[in-house]
Amino acid sequence: MSFRWACNKRLRVALTTFADNSRHSSPWAAGIYRRAIAGGKDHPHAIRILARAWVRVIWRCWNNGQPYDPARHGGAARQLNPPTAA
Repeated sequence: MSFRWACNKRLRVALTTFADNSRHSSPWAAGIYRRAIAGGKDHPHAIRILARAWVRVIWRCWNNGQPYDPARHGGAARQLNPPTAA
């Protein structure tokens, strides 16, 4: 796999900055970042992985015409309300 150089660099910086900041306030984002780091990725690669996850969330919000709601977001909802042991 190779790095894509021909892209909107301002958008790339905006998304990675957003992703980096989100891991400090979102348990869902922090979990994705932690798993990437545990998987041997360095910080910039882990942030790109997190940014890709956020792009999927943003795309769904845009297509549905609804604002982001952590309670409705499957990954975030699982972080907020973990399943109880039976």
